[in-house]
Amino acid sequence: MDNQNNQANLIVQFSNLPLAVYREIAAHLCQVEEVETKLLSKAGTEFDYHYSQVESLQIQLPIANKYAREQVEKILAYYQKVFGVVEGVS
Repeated sequence: MDNQNNQANLIVQFSNLPLAVYREIAAHLCQVEEVETKLLSKAGTEFDYHYSQVESLQIQLPIANKYAREQVEKILAYYQKVFGVVEGVS
């Protein structure tokens, strides 16, 4: 959590999700006011179309904006329902 900017940073991982779906989730989350995302690449792996090239999704959201936090939770819950359990949320 970054207290200086009043921002919370979440790291979310889905099991073997393709890059396109990670991008879809990031685009969906960025529709929420004051929310920013960044895709974090897997280190040292060769490209394989059948496996995700993304390690995780970093989400930055305002601590004080309860509506934004609720919207992010709803969006992540939807994608979790569709694509399976989120492996890591921190």
